[in-house]
Amino acid sequence: MSSKAVVCSLLATALVLLIVLSKNSKPDDHRKHDALSRRLGSPIFDPIVAKAHRKAEENTSRDTKAAAAAAASSSYINAAKEDMKYYDEDGTLNLRLRLMVLFPVLDVAPQDGMVDSKELEAWLTQQAVDRLDCRTRRELELRDKDGDASISFYEYLPQFTKEDIERNDTRYGEAGWWMEQFNDSDVDRNGNLNLYEFRDFLHPEDSRNERIQRRLLREKLRQMDKDNDQRLSLLEFEVGAYNDYKFYLDYESGSAANISSAAAVFDKLDVDHDKLLRVEELKPLFKYLKPGELVYAKYYTNYLIQEASFCIAIDGKLTLDEMLNHEHIFYNTVYDNGKHENEYYSYHDEL
Repeated sequence: MSSKAVVCSLLATALVLLIVLSKNSKPDDHRKHDALSRRLGSPIFDPIVAKAHRKAEENTSRDTKAAAAAAASSSYINAAKEDMKYYDEDGTLNLRLRLMVLFPVLDVAPQDGMVDSKELEAWLTQQAVDRLDCRTRRELELRDKDGDASISFYEYLPQFTKEDIERNDTRYGEAGWWMEQFNDSDVDRNGNLNLYEFRDFLHPEDSRNERIQRRLLREKLRQMDKDNDQRLSLLEFEVGAYNDYKFYLDYESGSAANISSAAAVFDKLDVDHDKLLRVEELKPLFKYLKPGELVYAKYYTNYLIQEASFCIAIDGKLTLDEMLNHEHIFYNTVYDNGKHENEYYSYHDEL
C-alpha cells in the first residue's frame, strides 16, 4: 500500500469511527456526563483514537506541501501501518481487540486481573498529559520561526507592535493582557518560553504555576464581583463560585448530598473572618473554579466507574470480561471530543 493510501485510510477510519460510535450515545442515559462534557469536552479513552484525531488536525493545520512531506515520512507510514491492524475491513475500530491490548497496560498497581479507579485515573491522567504535550509541541513547531526550540512573545503574537505593548492595555485580548499571561508563564525570566513554560501558557488551567493560578482566580473573581470591590460577598459567592464548586464536587464525591452548604464553605474559606473572600482565599477552590484536562481525568474516571456499576455488579473494579461485555462505556463519548478540540482552537483563532 502506498504512503498516500495509508494516510487516506487512516483518516477515513477516524471519520467512520466517530460516526459509528456516535450512534451508541444515549443522551437520556448520560445527562449528567453530557453536562460536564459541555463544560470541558469529552476525553478520549484510547490513544489510538486520539492519534487519529491528532493526525487529522495536523493535516488540516499544515500547508499542502508540509502535510505531504509528513505523510511520506517512513515513521509516519510505519506508525499508520501499525495502527491499521486494529481496524476491521469496513474501517471501524475493533473495540474488543483494543480493550484486550489496553487492559494489561491499565492493570499495573497491582497486577491482579482487575482495573480499579486509581489505575483508571492514572491511565486517563497520562492520556491527558500526552494530549497537552502533543498540542504544545505542535504549536511550538508552527510558531518557532528561528528554530531555537522556544517561543518569544512576537513569534506567538506577531500582530502586536512595541507601541501596543507600551500602552499596556490589559483588557481581554489586548496586548497587555497577553503580555501578562506570557510573563506569568516565563518562569526563568529569559523572555522566551521553553516547552514546559509554553504548555502553561497555552493550557493555564492545567498549570501548577502559582502566578498563573492567581491570575486565573483574579479573572474569575472579577466575573462574579457584581459590586466591583474586588471581594466576594456570601451572595456573590453563592450564585457564582459555589455553583461551580457544587457542580464539580458532585463528580468527585459521587453524591450531591455530601456537599456542604454555601454558607459553610464560605465560612471555611474566609480565613480573616471579614465576611468577604479575596483572591488568596479562593485558592482552595481553584480546581473547581478553573478545571483543566488533568482535573477532568478524575471526574471522567468516576463517571466511567459509575456507568459500569449500572451494568455490572462490581465494587469499583473491572475485569477484562466485564470491560469487553460493556465496551460502549469506554468508547461512546469519543464523538464529542471534536467539539472540545474546536472550542480549544477557536480560543486562538484571533492569532
